[in-house]
Amino acid sequence: MKLCKKNLAAQLYTIREYTKTPKDIAESMKKIKAIGYDAVQISGLGPIDNKELANILDGEGLVCCASHDSGALLFDKTDEVIERLHAVKCPYTAYPYPHIKWNNEEDCLKLAAGLNEVGARLKAAGITLCYHNHALEFEKFNGRTVLDILYSASTAENLKGEPDTYWVQQGGANPVTWIRKLSGRLPLLHLKDSGFRDGKQIMTEIGSGNLEWKPILEAADEAGCLWYIVEQDVCPGCPFDSLKMSYDYLSENFF
Repeated sequence: MKLCKKNLAAQLYTIREYTKTPKDIAESMKKIKAIGYDAVQISGLGPIDNKELANILDGEGLVCCASHDSGALLFDKTDEVIERLHAVKCPYTAYPYPHIKWNNEEDCLKLAAGLNEVGARLKAAGITLCYHNHALEFEKFNGRTVLDILYSASTAENLKGEPDTYWVQQGGANPVTWIRKLSGRLPLLHLKDSGFRDGKQIMTEIGSGNLEWKPILEAADEAGCLWYIVEQDVCPGCPFDSLKMSYDYLSENFF
């Protein structure tokens, strides 16, 4: 593997309780940089002017590798998304969660067509649209998962992947299999571990759970992944501590 620490990023949704004001954001970016991360994915931030956010990131030497933008925003206010992402020099965004409900294959095909259209508009502006999955995309219609339908009914130029290792596993699929399926269509990967505590499945720091990281990272490297984004929706204590534990494990063992 030819993995580089500079390709590790922190998903800011992990620290969403610490990014509610511009002051919070500035202080939190200092902490993220101090951990060792050189890149972030913006998500879950409170109100902040685009230029101020750009200045904060530049001041800490942090790259904005990607964002998460709500489905409604991506579909209904595409130009607003483009303006914001240009301001922070962000080349990728991801559709983070379905903003419409599907009940059959036809609904999935309609969503795929919409994603393809939005992706084309973003592409024309120099931004790449990706799809971030949870477990619900592994529901099947006519023998195919929703995720299969979405990718097969859209073009690789307009919609790429941001698979989430934890949620792929939760959906009953294999993260390595899906990483390989998206080879050449995989600029982003969410790294999230899965374990058990007190009889309940939980998200854990990378290396503290049960996912097998060597084959996952080898497959991602072979598939052409550019950004390896650490996210932990729920942390047992301070989320900055969790992000550090994940960073230390990954940098000491793989990057």
